[in-house]
Amino acid sequence: MEASQPRTRNPERTRKRILDAATVEFTNKGIEGARTDEIARAAGVSKRMLFHYFNSKDGLFQAVLEKIYLDIRSAEENLDLTGRDPIAAMTELCTFSFEWFAKHPEFMAILNEENLHGAVHAKTSDSVLTLNMPLVDIISKVLKKGEQEGYFRPDVDPVELYISIAGVSYLYFSNMHTLSEIFGRDLSSREELDKRRNHVVEVILGYLCHPETQPSVPNVKSRK
Repeated sequence: MEASQPRTRNPERTRKRILDAATVEFTNKGIEGARTDEIARAAGVSKRMLFHYFNSKDGLFQAVLEKIYLDIRSAEENLDLTGRDPIAAMTELCTFSFEWFAKHPEFMAILNEENLHGAVHAKTSDSVLTLNMPLVDIISKVLKKGEQEGYFRPDVDPVELYISIAGVSYLYFSNMHTLSEIFGRDLSSREELDKRRNHVVEVILGYLCHPETQPSVPNVKSRK
């Protein structure tokens, strides 16, 4: 049997392997339960190499937190919300946010963990705030356009609106198992997910739009 070839040194690739392994470990076990030796093993690096890149377990968690924010904000930028009409833009943002929670359970798990620890890693991050502020600016532009064109109510706070958009989806996924038992529905089924996603769009547009301009909510198809 031929000896396995040593991996060519590639700092960015190595860093990505460590972050990917750490995301799984932190998602499954939280900060306290996560083990750096398990992360190093899964990433195929030594613990010494892991600490060379991230200094500590807290430093590694902060990097994971920054990465999950970068992932969602980068995807949101590709939506081209300011290039759409205001109602279509808000429908797209609501749909995207809901589907992101559905497809990225690690996002919710890492955020839950960070909130349990009082956002201590976010407070010391140089990028968490700067990553999120462009989205606020985009939403502000969509709201202003919608108000000027007579679709949206005036003086909507973009941060409050985004908290509402995220919140109505977040609760559904964070409490999916208990809610399924309480109400006797499989809320993880595609049928229930589609129903809930359309409800989220309807709730947000119902708040934003003047009664005479609120459209009937389209039956948005799930994204494969």
